[in-house]
Amino acid sequence: QVQLVESGGGLVQAGGSLRLSCAASGNTFVVNTMNWYRQAPGKQRELVASITSGGTTNYADSVKGRFTISRDAAKNTVDLQMNSLKPEDTAVYYCNVESIFTRRPYWGQGTQVTVSS
Repeated sequence: QVQLVESGGGLVQAGGSLRLSCAASGNTFVVNTMNWYRQAPGKQRELVASITSGGTTNYADSVKGRFTISRDAAKNTVDLQMNSLKPEDTAVYYCNVESIFTRRPYWGQGTQVTVSS
């Protein structure tokens, strides 16, 4: 089992910044890639950014150049720095990992990000 706890969401004006954090605990040895997803009202959950244990990152086209994902292996945390936020970034953001052995996904409880225009 892996437990994920997110923090850092909130309300911000367009053009502002927020930093999300996710702390993993439990059997973290099964984790390679750590991901941030988001789900806006009425839309499907989408992958925002990911980072492997080796530091390789990947971003959705919609956030490239504005969001930065980072990871602290010693603390088992993954952060998402979000700059130049837009109203369309409004969503619930979820931290996600997948067991490298069973492929079972683990999700955090989600944190709300609201960007006002």
